[in-house]
Amino acid sequence: MSAPADTGRQYAENIGDEPGPKAARAELTGRLASHVVDTRSADVSQEARERAVLRVLDAVGCALAGHRAPRAAELVALAASWGGRPDARIPGTDVRVPARTAAWAGSILTRTFDFEPVSAEGPNGQEVAAHITGTTVPVALAEAERRGASGSELLDALVLADDVTARLAVGSGFDVYSGQDNTGTVNGVGATALAARLAGLDAHGLVDAWGIAVQQLGGSVAPIFDHAPAFRLPMAFAAQAGVTAVELAAIGYRGEQDPLAGRFGFLDRFCAEARADHMLERLGEVFCADRVIKPWSSCRASHPSLDAAARLHARGVRLADAARIRIHVTPRTAAGFVGAGWAPGRTPEVDAAFSLRFTAAAALAHGTVRPEHLLAAADPALGAAAAAVEIVPSLNPGEYLTAEVEVLTHSGATFRERVDAPLGDRHRTPLTPAQVEEKFLANAEFAGLPADRARRALSLALGLADAPGVGPLLDAITLP
Repeated sequence: MSAPADTGRQYAENIGDEPGPKAARAELTGRLASHVVDTRSADVSQEARERAVLRVLDAVGCALAGHRAPRAAELVALAASWGGRPDARIPGTDVRVPARTAAWAGSILTRTFDFEPVSAEGPNGQEVAAHITGTTVPVALAEAERRGASGSELLDALVLADDVTARLAVGSGFDVYSGQDNTGTVNGVGATALAARLAGLDAHGLVDAWGIAVQQLGGSVAPIFDHAPAFRLPMAFAAQAGVTAVELAAIGYRGEQDPLAGRFGFLDRFCAEARADHMLERLGEVFCADRVIKPWSSCRASHPSLDAAARLHARGVRLADAARIRIHVTPRTAAGFVGAGWAPGRTPEVDAAFSLRFTAAAALAHGTVRPEHLLAAADPALGAAAAAVEIVPSLNPGEYLTAEVEVLTHSGATFRERVDAPLGDRHRTPLTPAQVEEKFLANAEFAGLPADRARRALSLALGLADAPGVGPLLDAITLP
């Protein structure tokens, strides 16, 4: 097949990249498009499929938990009020809406408590902040239900879409403090790839769809700094954009010639330091995706100190024992959105999810932080303890996933824990499959799903590779 995007080659010849990156940029869009639509199921590794199954299971559990958040019912009602063809269900409900709407609402529910998989991994283990799964799994469920796809077809599409999304993320030069939110940019490219694979578009159709999708992408981290629920929206609009773009491409709408690497394309608009050669490295050999399944409900930047506090709790140190709590982090973390003082506002559960102070105090109190603890963030006693936590910007700048928690007790004893690799990273400190299953069941119970239905949903999710469709799984997770 000829490359479906030729202007990338013309544009690459006129920009100042080194020969290697320049050549990669010229072929980026065509190779990624062919990778998504032409890769055979037999060429998708079993390991990649197994990882995808766990991401589906985890995301579904997080979406169920999302129904317990303030205004979740209103969100579902709003999505239903928009009307349209009833192609797919909003996860956790029997509400049928257009696939783009189901994906949009499902994405918001999945991200609600900041509990879903994170951290894009590149082909050589590179890592960058990302939340891919919260977009791609809702799209996969909606499009698979709409098109009658099998579980195996869903997993193939998910593996390939996550692969493209993670590659773009790690090769983008993304910095979470740049102001941009890559959940609203790279996720839109991935959502489009996934929907295109399940729709049966060829490589030219996918490039057209990408050209339409990139006109809809964006989002900033301002809601995170302001602790506003709108932080969930960029990834949800990315899901909606991907489905909508494929629908338009399927009826013959064309996008720009090279929407990823051409002039004013994705790389120019959304990548601070694009490295197309990194994006293409070992393509078809290594399948990239989110690498972290979270053990705790909060921003990943809070996990090192939360982990340290949970370890102190396991050692018998309790919040009630603490006369003083100090958290040592890097200067950048201390000055960032998780280092702000504890002063819960109109949405305390969001304030809590992005607070070093609150999550450390909650971990000392409970040994963990789950959605129910975020919902209790307005508790005065816990709030007073969180407000008194001291943040110390003492660590080296490179130790961004390191923290040390120091607790001085009322008796005068001092306890310390340092964490350099917080729990959840699949290479260094992975959750076991059994722990992921336990997390799903806990989220299902929190959401109000009866235990027998939760166990059935767990079994169906784990058996997705052999399932004829996603209908039984969506039936099983319908909340009473």
